[in-house]
Amino acid sequence: MEGFEIKITNSNKGKGLFATKKYDPGDIILEEDPIVSCQFAWNAAYRYLACDHCMRPLETPERNVRRLSCKSDIVLPHADCVEMNLDEATGCDDCEALYCSEFCKQQAYVTYHRSMCHDSLDALHPMTVVLEEWKQMHYPPETTNILLLIRILAYINQNSDPAAAAAKIKQFCHRTVNEDAELIHKLLGEQFAIQLNRLRELTAAVIDGDYIQDFLTPEGFCALMALVGTNGQGIGTSPLAMWVNAVSELTMSDDERKQINLYIDKLYQYVEEESGTFLNTEGSGLFELQSACNHSCSPNAESSFPYSNHRIQLKALKTIMPGDEICISYLDECMIQRSRHSRQKELAQNYLFKCWCERCTSQAADPDVTSDEDMSEDEPDDVD
Repeated sequence: MEGFEIKITNSNKGKGLFATKKYDPGDIILEEDPIVSCQFAWNAAYRYLACDHCMRPLETPERNVRRLSCKSDIVLPHADCVEMNLDEATGCDDCEALYCSEFCKQQAYVTYHRSMCHDSLDALHPMTVVLEEWKQMHYPPETTNILLLIRILAYINQNSDPAAAAAKIKQFCHRTVNEDAELIHKLLGEQFAIQLNRLRELTAAVIDGDYIQDFLTPEGFCALMALVGTNGQGIGTSPLAMWVNAVSELTMSDDERKQINLYIDKLYQYVEEESGTFLNTEGSGLFELQSACNHSCSPNAESSFPYSNHRIQLKALKTIMPGDEICISYLDECMIQRSRHSRQKELAQNYLFKCWCERCTSQAADPDVTSDEDMSEDEPDDVD
Protein backbone atom coordinates (compact mmCIF):
# COMPACT_ATOMS: atom_id res chain seq x y z
CA MET A 1 0.00 0.00 0.00
CA GLU A 2 1.55 3.25 -1.13
CA GLY A 3 1.17 6.32 1.08
CA PHE A 4 -0.57 4.66 4.04
CA GLU A 5 -0.59 1.60 6.26
CA ILE A 6 -2.98 -0.14 8.64
CA LYS A 7 -1.57 -0.77 12.09
CA ILE A 8 -2.64 -1.11 15.71
CA THR A 9 -3.14 2.25 17.44
CA ASN A 10 -1.76 3.21 20.85
CA SER A 11 -5.31 3.53 22.22
CA ASN A 12 -8.34 1.27 22.65
CA LYS A 13 -9.47 1.94 19.07
CA GLY A 14 -7.74 -1.13 17.67
CA LYS A 15 -6.64 -0.72 14.06
CA GLY A 16 -6.14 2.61 12.36
CA LEU A 17 -5.05 4.03 9.01
CA PHE A 18 -1.75 5.94 9.14
CA ALA A 19 0.02 8.08 6.56
CA THR A 20 3.47 7.03 5.35
CA LYS A 21 3.91 10.18 3.24
CA LYS A 22 2.75 13.79 3.29
CA TYR A 23 -0.72 14.66 1.98
CA ASP A 24 -1.82 18.21 1.20
CA PRO A 25 -5.47 19.30 1.45
CA GLY A 26 -7.35 17.91 -1.56
CA ASP A 27 -4.92 15.05 -2.20
CA ILE A 28 -6.48 11.64 -2.86
CA ILE A 29 -5.31 9.14 -0.24
CA LEU A 30 -7.00 6.05 -1.65
CA GLU A 31 -9.78 4.71 -3.81
CA GLU A 32 -11.32 1.26 -3.47
CA ASP A 33 -14.30 -0.83 -4.40
CA PRO A 34 -16.12 -2.61 -1.57
CA ILE A 35 -15.90 -6.30 -0.81
CA VAL A 36 -19.67 -6.26 -1.39
CA SER A 37 -22.36 -3.59 -1.52
CA CYS A 38 -26.10 -3.34 -2.15
CA GLN A 39 -29.16 -1.16 -1.92
CA PHE A 40 -31.20 -1.01 1.25
CA ALA A 41 -34.23 -3.30 1.15
CA TRP A 42 -36.80 -0.51 1.26
CA ASN A 43 -34.91 1.51 -1.33
CA ALA A 44 -35.00 -1.39 -3.75
CA ALA A 45 -38.66 -2.05 -2.94
CA TYR A 46 -39.54 1.48 -4.04
CA ARG A 47 -37.85 0.75 -7.39
CA TYR A 48 -34.96 3.19 -7.15
CA LEU A 49 -33.29 2.02 -10.35
CA ALA A 50 -29.61 1.27 -9.87
CA CYS A 51 -27.06 -1.37 -10.81
CA ASP A 52 -27.51 -4.32 -8.46
CA HIS A 53 -23.72 -4.57 -8.17
CA CYS A 54 -22.19 -1.07 -8.14
CA MET A 55 -25.32 1.05 -7.47
CA ARG A 56 -24.78 3.25 -10.54
CA PRO A 57 -28.11 4.94 -11.43
CA LEU A 58 -30.09 3.33 -14.24
CA GLU A 59 -32.36 6.24 -15.06
CA THR A 60 -31.65 9.66 -16.56
CA PRO A 61 -31.70 12.78 -14.37
CA GLU A 62 -34.84 13.97 -16.13
CA ARG A 63 -36.68 10.70 -15.56
CA ASN A 64 -35.43 10.64 -11.99
CA VAL A 65 -36.70 14.12 -11.10
CA ARG A 66 -40.00 13.52 -12.89
CA ARG A 67 -40.58 10.36 -10.83
CA LEU A 68 -39.54 11.87 -7.51
CA SER A 69 -41.60 15.03 -8.01
CA CYS A 70 -44.54 13.37 -9.81
CA LYS A 71 -44.27 16.08 -12.46
CA SER A 72 -44.10 14.42 -15.87
CA ASP A 73 -43.67 17.71 -17.76
CA ILE A 74 -40.28 18.68 -16.28
CA VAL A 75 -37.63 19.24 -18.96
CA LEU A 76 -34.11 19.71 -17.61
CA PRO A 77 -31.91 22.31 -19.31
CA HIS A 78 -28.42 21.09 -20.28
CA ALA A 79 -29.68 17.51 -19.97
CA ASP A 80 -26.89 16.29 -22.23
CA CYS A 81 -24.15 17.32 -19.78
CA VAL A 82 -24.53 13.96 -17.98
CA GLU A 83 -23.43 10.81 -19.80
CA MET A 84 -25.39 7.81 -18.52
CA ASN A 85 -24.53 5.07 -21.09
CA LEU A 86 -27.80 3.30 -20.33
CA ASP A 87 -27.49 1.37 -23.60
CA GLU A 88 -25.00 -0.91 -21.81
CA ALA A 89 -27.54 -1.85 -19.11
CA THR A 90 -28.34 -5.54 -18.87
CA GLY A 91 -30.06 -7.97 -16.54
CA CYS A 92 -29.64 -11.39 -14.98
CA ASP A 93 -30.97 -14.13 -17.25
CA ASP A 94 -32.73 -15.86 -14.35
CA CYS A 95 -34.00 -13.05 -12.07
CA GLU A 96 -34.89 -9.36 -12.09
CA ALA A 97 -31.45 -8.08 -11.06
CA LEU A 98 -30.35 -5.18 -13.29
CA TYR A 99 -26.77 -4.12 -14.04
CA CYS A 100 -25.20 -1.07 -15.63
CA SER A 101 -22.90 -3.24 -17.77
CA GLU A 102 -21.94 -6.77 -18.65
CA PHE A 103 -18.82 -6.28 -16.50
CA CYS A 104 -20.88 -5.63 -13.33
CA LYS A 105 -23.16 -8.55 -14.17
CA GLN A 106 -20.20 -10.93 -14.38
CA GLN A 107 -18.55 -9.46 -11.26
CA ALA A 108 -21.74 -9.96 -9.28
CA TYR A 109 -22.20 -13.53 -10.52
CA VAL A 110 -18.71 -14.72 -9.64
CA THR A 111 -18.61 -12.85 -6.32
CA TYR A 112 -22.00 -13.57 -4.71
CA HIS A 113 -25.01 -13.55 -7.06
CA ARG A 114 -24.82 -17.23 -8.02
CA SER A 115 -25.72 -18.11 -4.42
CA MET A 116 -28.54 -15.56 -4.19
CA CYS A 117 -30.27 -15.60 -7.58
CA HIS A 118 -33.99 -16.23 -7.11
CA ASP A 119 -37.42 -15.51 -8.51
CA SER A 120 -38.49 -12.33 -6.70
CA LEU A 121 -42.13 -13.07 -7.58
CA ASP A 122 -41.99 -16.30 -5.58
CA ALA A 123 -43.43 -15.19 -2.24
CA LEU A 124 -42.31 -18.43 -0.58
CA HIS A 125 -38.68 -18.33 -1.68
CA PRO A 126 -36.39 -18.01 1.39
CA MET A 127 -34.77 -14.88 -0.05
CA THR A 128 -38.15 -13.18 -0.54
CA VAL A 129 -39.25 -14.25 2.94
CA VAL A 130 -36.18 -12.84 4.73
CA LEU A 131 -36.39 -9.53 2.86
CA GLU A 132 -40.09 -9.11 3.68
CA GLU A 133 -39.49 -10.04 7.32
CA TRP A 134 -36.61 -7.56 7.50
CA LYS A 135 -38.73 -4.72 6.08
CA GLN A 136 -41.35 -5.34 8.75
CA MET A 137 -38.68 -5.16 11.46
CA HIS A 138 -36.75 -2.19 10.11
CA TYR A 139 -38.66 0.67 8.53
CA PRO A 140 -36.83 3.53 6.75
CA PRO A 141 -34.46 5.14 7.31
CA GLU A 142 -32.48 1.91 7.39
CA THR A 143 -29.32 1.95 9.50
CA THR A 144 -28.14 -1.50 8.54
CA ASN A 145 -28.73 -3.94 5.73
CA ILE A 146 -29.76 -7.60 5.92
CA LEU A 147 -29.03 -8.03 2.21
CA LEU A 148 -25.44 -6.87 2.75
CA LEU A 149 -25.07 -9.50 5.47
CA ILE A 150 -26.32 -12.24 3.14
CA ARG A 151 -24.02 -11.04 0.35
CA ILE A 152 -21.08 -11.26 2.75
CA LEU A 153 -21.94 -14.91 3.41
CA ALA A 154 -22.36 -15.56 -0.32
CA TYR A 155 -18.98 -13.88 -0.95
CA ILE A 156 -17.36 -16.34 1.47
CA ASN A 157 -19.10 -19.35 -0.07
CA GLN A 158 -18.20 -18.43 -3.65
CA ASN A 159 -14.62 -17.38 -2.95
CA SER A 160 -11.84 -19.49 -4.46
CA ASP A 161 -10.36 -19.59 -0.93
CA PRO A 162 -13.40 -19.55 1.39
CA ALA A 163 -11.29 -20.03 4.53
CA ALA A 164 -9.28 -16.88 3.73
CA ALA A 165 -12.48 -15.00 2.86
CA ALA A 166 -14.06 -15.99 6.18
CA ALA A 167 -10.91 -14.90 8.03
CA LYS A 168 -11.02 -11.52 6.26
CA ILE A 169 -14.60 -10.95 7.39
CA LYS A 170 -13.80 -12.04 10.94
CA GLN A 171 -11.16 -9.30 11.11
CA PHE A 172 -14.05 -6.82 11.21
CA CYS A 173 -15.63 -8.60 14.22
CA HIS A 174 -13.87 -7.28 17.29
CA ARG A 175 -16.51 -6.43 19.88
CA THR A 176 -17.58 -8.45 22.90
CA VAL A 177 -20.83 -10.44 22.90
CA ASN A 178 -22.42 -7.88 25.23
CA GLU A 179 -21.38 -4.98 23.00
CA ASP A 180 -22.77 -6.75 19.93
CA ALA A 181 -26.08 -7.35 21.71
CA GLU A 182 -26.24 -3.72 22.86
CA LEU A 183 -25.78 -2.52 19.30
CA ILE A 184 -28.38 -4.93 17.88
CA HIS A 185 -30.79 -3.72 20.57
CA LYS A 186 -30.26 -0.23 19.18
CA LEU A 187 -30.81 -1.39 15.59
CA LEU A 188 -33.81 -3.67 16.07
CA GLY A 189 -35.55 -2.37 19.19
CA GLU A 190 -36.96 -4.01 22.32
CA GLN A 191 -37.78 -7.31 20.61
CA PHE A 192 -34.25 -7.61 19.21
CA ALA A 193 -33.50 -11.06 20.70
CA ILE A 194 -36.58 -12.65 19.12
CA GLN A 195 -36.09 -10.77 15.85
CA LEU A 196 -32.39 -11.60 15.68
CA ASN A 197 -33.02 -15.31 16.09
CA ARG A 198 -35.76 -15.18 13.45
CA LEU A 199 -33.43 -13.41 11.01
CA ARG A 200 -30.72 -15.97 11.73
CA GLU A 201 -33.07 -18.86 10.97
CA LEU A 202 -34.29 -17.21 7.75
CA THR A 203 -30.73 -16.40 6.65
CA ALA A 204 -29.66 -20.01 7.23
CA ALA A 205 -32.55 -21.07 4.97
CA VAL A 206 -31.17 -18.79 2.22
CA ILE A 207 -27.53 -19.78 2.35
CA ASP A 208 -25.47 -22.51 3.96
CA GLY A 209 -21.91 -23.81 3.75
CA ASP A 210 -19.03 -25.21 5.76
CA TYR A 211 -17.11 -21.94 5.98
CA ILE A 212 -20.03 -19.78 7.15
CA GLN A 213 -21.29 -22.00 9.97
CA ASP A 214 -19.54 -19.83 12.59
CA PHE A 215 -21.60 -16.85 11.38
CA LEU A 216 -24.88 -18.76 11.68
CA THR A 217 -24.54 -19.54 15.39
CA PRO A 218 -26.43 -17.14 17.71
CA GLU A 219 -23.19 -15.41 18.77
CA GLY A 220 -21.71 -15.38 15.27
CA PHE A 221 -24.85 -13.97 13.67
CA CYS A 222 -25.09 -11.26 16.32
CA ALA A 223 -21.45 -10.33 15.65
CA LEU A 224 -22.05 -10.27 11.89
CA MET A 225 -25.12 -8.06 12.29
CA ALA A 226 -23.11 -5.72 14.52
CA LEU A 227 -20.31 -5.73 11.92
CA VAL A 228 -22.72 -4.63 9.20
CA GLY A 229 -24.23 -2.00 11.50
CA THR A 230 -20.93 -0.37 12.43
CA ASN A 231 -18.65 -1.05 9.45
CA GLY A 232 -21.23 -0.77 6.69
CA GLN A 233 -20.38 2.46 4.86
CA GLY A 234 -23.41 4.33 3.60
CA ILE A 235 -23.53 4.76 -0.18
CA GLY A 236 -25.81 7.14 -2.03
CA THR A 237 -26.11 7.72 -5.78
CA SER A 238 -28.46 10.10 -7.55
CA PRO A 239 -29.00 11.03 -11.24
CA LEU A 240 -30.32 14.41 -10.09
CA ALA A 241 -27.16 15.07 -8.06
CA MET A 242 -25.06 14.01 -11.08
CA TRP A 243 -26.88 16.59 -13.22
CA VAL A 244 -26.57 19.33 -10.56
CA ASN A 245 -22.82 18.69 -10.23
CA ALA A 246 -22.35 18.66 -14.02
CA VAL A 247 -24.32 21.90 -14.46
CA SER A 248 -22.22 23.58 -11.77
CA GLU A 249 -19.14 22.95 -13.92
CA LEU A 250 -20.61 24.62 -17.04
CA THR A 251 -19.44 28.06 -18.10
CA MET A 252 -22.27 30.61 -18.03
CA SER A 253 -22.93 34.26 -17.24
CA ASP A 254 -23.68 35.45 -13.71
CA ASP A 255 -27.33 35.97 -14.64
CA GLU A 256 -27.58 32.47 -16.14
CA ARG A 257 -25.92 31.02 -13.05
CA LYS A 258 -28.41 32.79 -10.80
CA GLN A 259 -31.35 31.52 -12.86
CA ILE A 260 -30.10 27.92 -12.94
CA ASN A 261 -29.50 27.96 -9.16
CA LEU A 262 -33.05 29.18 -8.58
CA TYR A 263 -34.31 26.44 -10.89
CA ILE A 264 -32.31 23.78 -9.01
CA ASP A 265 -33.73 25.03 -5.69
CA LYS A 266 -37.23 24.73 -7.15
CA LEU A 267 -36.56 21.17 -8.32
CA TYR A 268 -35.44 20.09 -4.87
CA GLN A 269 -38.51 21.77 -3.39
CA TYR A 270 -40.77 19.77 -5.73
CA VAL A 271 -38.94 16.56 -4.82
CA GLU A 272 -39.05 17.25 -1.08
CA GLU A 273 -42.79 17.97 -1.19
CA GLU A 274 -43.49 14.66 -2.91
CA SER A 275 -40.74 12.28 -1.74
CA GLY A 276 -39.29 13.96 1.36
CA THR A 277 -35.60 13.32 1.92
CA PHE A 278 -35.88 9.85 0.36
CA LEU A 279 -34.40 11.01 -2.94
CA ASN A 280 -31.20 9.03 -3.49
CA THR A 281 -30.52 5.41 -4.31
CA GLU A 282 -29.20 4.43 -0.90
CA GLY A 283 -27.41 1.38 0.39
CA SER A 284 -24.20 0.32 2.09
CA GLY A 285 -20.95 -1.49 1.43
CA LEU A 286 -18.13 -3.15 3.34
CA PHE A 287 -14.74 -1.59 2.52
CA GLU A 288 -11.53 -3.27 3.63
CA LEU A 289 -9.23 -0.21 3.72
CA GLN A 290 -11.61 2.66 4.38
CA SER A 291 -13.17 0.80 7.31
CA ALA A 292 -9.81 1.05 9.09
CA CYS A 293 -10.30 4.84 9.37
CA ASN A 294 -11.17 5.80 12.92
CA HIS A 295 -13.41 8.69 13.89
CA SER A 296 -12.40 12.20 14.85
CA CYS A 297 -14.67 15.17 15.58
CA SER A 298 -12.02 17.22 13.78
CA PRO A 299 -11.27 14.90 10.84
CA ASN A 300 -8.29 15.33 8.52
CA ALA A 301 -9.92 13.33 5.69
CA GLU A 302 -13.33 12.66 4.20
CA SER A 303 -14.93 9.94 2.11
CA SER A 304 -16.99 10.53 -1.04
CA PHE A 305 -18.34 8.70 -4.08
CA PRO A 306 -17.23 10.82 -7.06
CA TYR A 307 -18.00 8.23 -9.74
CA SER A 308 -21.73 7.86 -8.98
CA ASN A 309 -21.24 4.22 -8.04
CA HIS A 310 -19.94 2.28 -5.03
CA ARG A 311 -16.25 3.17 -5.55
CA ILE A 312 -15.14 5.21 -2.54
CA GLN A 313 -12.52 7.96 -2.50
CA LEU A 314 -10.69 9.13 0.61
CA LYS A 315 -9.37 12.69 0.31
CA ALA A 316 -7.28 14.82 2.69
CA LEU A 317 -9.01 17.80 4.31
CA LYS A 318 -5.89 19.08 6.07
CA THR A 319 -2.15 18.64 5.77
CA ILE A 320 -1.31 15.10 6.88
CA MET A 321 2.27 14.24 7.75
CA PRO A 322 3.98 10.81 7.74
CA GLY A 323 3.01 8.97 10.93
CA ASP A 324 -0.27 10.90 11.38
CA GLU A 325 -3.43 8.85 11.81
CA ILE A 326 -5.91 9.43 8.99
CA CYS A 327 -9.34 10.02 10.53
CA ILE A 328 -12.81 10.71 9.15
CA SER A 329 -16.02 11.76 10.88
CA TYR A 330 -18.63 9.10 11.54
CA LEU A 331 -21.12 11.90 12.20
CA ASP A 332 -23.04 13.85 9.56
CA GLU A 333 -22.39 17.54 8.86
CA CYS A 334 -25.12 18.69 11.23
CA MET A 335 -24.15 16.48 14.16
CA ILE A 336 -20.42 17.24 13.89
CA GLN A 337 -21.19 20.92 14.62
CA ARG A 338 -23.05 20.15 17.83
CA SER A 339 -21.76 20.16 21.41
CA ARG A 340 -19.27 17.64 22.72
CA HIS A 341 -21.99 16.04 24.85
CA SER A 342 -24.31 15.62 21.82
CA ARG A 343 -21.51 14.13 19.73
CA GLN A 344 -20.46 11.74 22.49
CA LYS A 345 -24.06 10.62 23.00
CA GLU A 346 -24.51 9.89 19.28
CA LEU A 347 -21.23 7.97 19.05
CA ALA A 348 -21.98 5.95 22.18
CA GLN A 349 -25.43 4.97 20.93
CA ASN A 350 -24.46 4.08 17.37
CA TYR A 351 -20.80 3.00 17.60
CA LEU A 352 -20.36 2.08 21.30
CA PHE A 353 -17.29 4.16 22.03
CA LYS A 354 -16.33 7.37 23.76
CA CYS A 355 -14.38 9.79 21.59
CA TRP A 356 -11.07 11.15 22.88
CA CYS A 357 -10.05 13.04 19.75
CA GLU A 358 -8.17 16.33 20.07
CA ARG A 359 -11.37 18.37 19.77
CA CYS A 360 -13.24 16.34 22.40
CA THR A 361 -10.27 16.45 24.76
CA SER A 362 -10.02 20.23 24.45
CA GLN A 363 -13.76 20.51 25.24
CA ALA A 364 -13.68 18.07 28.18
CA ALA A 365 -14.54 20.85 30.65
CA ASP A 366 -17.67 21.87 28.71
CA PRO A 367 -20.97 21.25 30.54
CA ASP A 368 -22.66 17.92 29.83
CA VAL A 369 -25.72 19.25 28.01
CA THR A 370 -26.97 18.57 24.52
CA SER A 371 -26.84 21.18 21.80
CA ASP A 372 -30.63 21.59 21.98
CA GLU A 373 -30.32 22.36 25.67
CA ASP A 374 -27.53 24.84 24.90
CA MET A 375 -29.81 26.60 22.43
CA SER A 376 -32.76 26.68 24.82
CA GLU A 377 -30.61 28.22 27.55
CA ASP A 378 -29.70 31.04 25.17
CA GLU A 379 -33.33 31.84 24.44
CA PRO A 380 -34.95 34.61 26.54
CA ASP A 381 -37.55 33.61 29.10
CA ASP A 382 -41.18 34.08 28.11
CA VAL A 383 -42.59 37.41 29.23
CA ASP A 384 -46.14 37.35 30.58
